[in-house]
Amino acid sequence: METLIQSPPEDLMVPEVHVPSDDELLDSYSKAVITAAEKISPSVVNVEVHHAPRHSRIGSKYYGARGAGSGFIFTDDGFVLTNSHVVHKAVKIDVALSDGRKLPAKLIGDDPYMDLAVIKVDATGLVPAEFGNSKSLKVGQLVVAMGNPYGFQCTITSGVVSALGRSLRTDSGRLIDGVIQTDAALNPGNSGGPLVTSRGEVIGVNTAIIYPAQGICFAIPASDARFVAEKLIKDGKIRRGYLGMAGQDLTPESRAIKTFELQCEKGVMVIGIDRDGPADKAGLLRCDVIVAFEDKPVENVDDLHKILTEEKINTKCKLTVMRMSEKLTMEIAPVELKTEPASDKLVIER
Repeated sequence: METLIQSPPEDLMVPEVHVPSDDELLDSYSKAVITAAEKISPSVVNVEVHHAPRHSRIGSKYYGARGAGSGFIFTDDGFVLTNSHVVHKAVKIDVALSDGRKLPAKLIGDDPYMDLAVIKVDATGLVPAEFGNSKSLKVGQLVVAMGNPYGFQCTITSGVVSALGRSLRTDSGRLIDGVIQTDAALNPGNSGGPLVTSRGEVIGVNTAIIYPAQGICFAIPASDARFVAEKLIKDGKIRRGYLGMAGQDLTPESRAIKTFELQCEKGVMVIGIDRDGPADKAGLLRCDVIVAFEDKPVENVDDLHKILTEEKINTKCKLTVMRMSEKLTMEIAPVELKTEPASDKLVIER
């Protein structure tokens, strides 16, 4: 006789347990960082530099100092963007690619003012990084930094955009305007590496940290970096006009608009003036807002940098500013900017 085994009632059946896969366990933040890292990794390089030997007072020779930083390939024929302070005055530059190749590099151009430099390697099969739009960044947006801190290659850190339009002064006195502040951790060796969005698009070049602060790091916007890189490739250097002032972007959200009863929503607010410089001689004051230069609209620091080309040096130019509710026109003659090597140690310009 056959024995029939009946299945248990439906309400007594134990439901099948679903074991999530690793991919399912990854949250959206992790996926965004992974996507960005996978896209940018092939473009990031390690930059090793050697400096000329020095002589002591008694004539013995010291070995030349060695240093290292980061950079990223931005053209398929081998142009690499990095920081000026990484390669400035180097007598020998080597680049280690992500595929393990180590190649000599040639300095194409150096711009200490913006702390940017372009070097070039002769290689094939390179993967260039893609530039994004740094002007569309929002405070709080996810960003990923990649570089080679302390020689640890292909190190990824992530964070958010902490602030935009910062004005920062190096310990040597040089000022950089319009900088991106982020809490994506940077360390010595990260200099020159890319700061990217969740899509892996470069929106900044990592350049500095504040010692001994935690999580206060800075990157040069991609809009400035692209402009500088193109000029360095073409001419090998950049001559700039200088107004003798520090500026900060004015946005519709700026409290300064209400505080100073300004009749404009965009421009460059003057936050510092060099004594006896062109701005001082022209009568510019702190909290003035530059809205036009030679009748060209000035909405941010980027606009001002691009207008102050070598053709403007020692040439009388028309400057339009808003001083509270009054619109003023003044004459100013930019001087040539004298630059010194940048440092990766910055302090906030207050």
